[in-house]
Amino acid sequence: MRRLIPCLIVLLLLCTVLFSPDRAASEATAEPIPEPTLSPNAEKYDPEHPENLSPDQLYALSAILMAADTGEVIFEKDPDEIRYPASTTKILTVLLGIIMVDDVYQYVTVSDTAVAIPEDSSSMHLHAGEEIRFIDVLYGTMLVSGNDGANVIAETVSGSIPAFVELMNSTAQMYGCTNTHFMNPHGYHDDNHYSTARDLAIISREALQNDLFCEIAASVTWSIPKTNMQRARTITTKSKYMIPATEESPNKYYYPYAIGIKTGSHSQSGYCFAGAADKDGVRLVSVVMFTGDRARWADTIKLMDYGFSQYISVTPMDLYNMNPITIETNNYSTSDPNRGKILLSCQLQNPESVSPKIVSTSSEVKRMAANLKNIMVFQYTRDFSAPITAGETIGTMTYYPQYGDPVVYLLTASRSVARRENVPKTLEEIVNETYADPNPLPPFSFNLLMIFLSPVIVIGILIGAIIFIRKRQRAHRMKAPKPSHRYVK
Repeated sequence: MRRLIPCLIVLLLLCTVLFSPDRAASEATAEPIPEPTLSPNAEKYDPEHPENLSPDQLYALSAILMAADTGEVIFEKDPDEIRYPASTTKILTVLLGIIMVDDVYQYVTVSDTAVAIPEDSSSMHLHAGEEIRFIDVLYGTMLVSGNDGANVIAETVSGSIPAFVELMNSTAQMYGCTNTHFMNPHGYHDDNHYSTARDLAIISREALQNDLFCEIAASVTWSIPKTNMQRARTITTKSKYMIPATEESPNKYYYPYAIGIKTGSHSQSGYCFAGAADKDGVRLVSVVMFTGDRARWADTIKLMDYGFSQYISVTPMDLYNMNPITIETNNYSTSDPNRGKILLSCQLQNPESVSPKIVSTSSEVKRMAANLKNIMVFQYTRDFSAPITAGETIGTMTYYPQYGDPVVYLLTASRSVARRENVPKTLEEIVNETYADPNPLPPFSFNLLMIFLSPVIVIGILIGAIIFIRKRQRAHRMKAPKPSHRYVK
């Protein structure tokens, strides 16, 4: 019995430690993430008419939709409400990793501080001392939302996590994010780590300007080669929005125009998602914050469908063809069926150049087409006098995009117009014909003879007239009576 008493005391002490409130809390699963619901007064969403979307048809408490090229806001719901961004933070982390590291294929060594993350963090399962390519860390941070990967990026770029966080905040301010403050590179909850739907959309827009970021964000899987501490492995994105459906794994949230980009979730932020999609040259960016797990995909698809119903992508040539120019020629043949009118065709001056895209609403595109001279520069390279040959260049149309070099289009005649038969030749035509004639002397004719003899004839007439006048004067003097002389004494 005496031997049992110490054992019982030890057992009681162990039970006290194991089942104490603090211990239970530390081992308990993370606080459940709330699932927002739609307003009871919201009208039922009709996917056949996405253009009728209203804010109360979204589960998200904050949402925004932007045109990626221009930053124009297409749809919003409390976009400036400060909320916790969770792992959407990693959009800026990965972007800075791409921008600030010259060789993304270099090997980096994982530090002890990089893997010192909370147990409930999402992870790439990196090990301290592991040597891994930096590009693999970038992919892992985006696709599986590795907090350890985000820390590796931070230390590679800035030497330490605090220094990198300072870089994140200064970069966000430079981009124009006025309601954002970061405390870490991965988004694990901190009361002072916050952002808004608008600011996250601004950061996402900036990220989508980078080609490598777009490649990473649009990837569904990525193969990581063997390292010094792990076997080769393949990682897969957590975004159902990006994963095509199969018979074995149906997925009603897959969006065929999806091109990324990043999920986020924890109990304080709810479920978040910054998405991007591209359809027929129209690229959109959306952000939903504090919504449900499945609702974030449904909300994002609603926003994208709304944007694509409102926006179209056209080229300057498309705008021109909506309202082409017709010129009226002069001196055209009286037999011309269109009375000298010619429709000008439009084509790229350099066939190898790429025609820029103009993304706007349907109504705005129609307005631009009706007022082409407000957005294009027109110059005519010849007059409108007939004759004109089909395909002949009449002028140019130049478009000056917001970014990049001007693009020049040729305006050519769509048909030929003959000249009227009795139209006098222009001075230019006479000069051209003269230089084109191989005989420098004009052909002999009576008219030409008269031109050469006319001065001689005129001079002869003048001389004859002078002789005639003088003869008349002499004859008149001879007939005049002689005066008589009388002397007076």
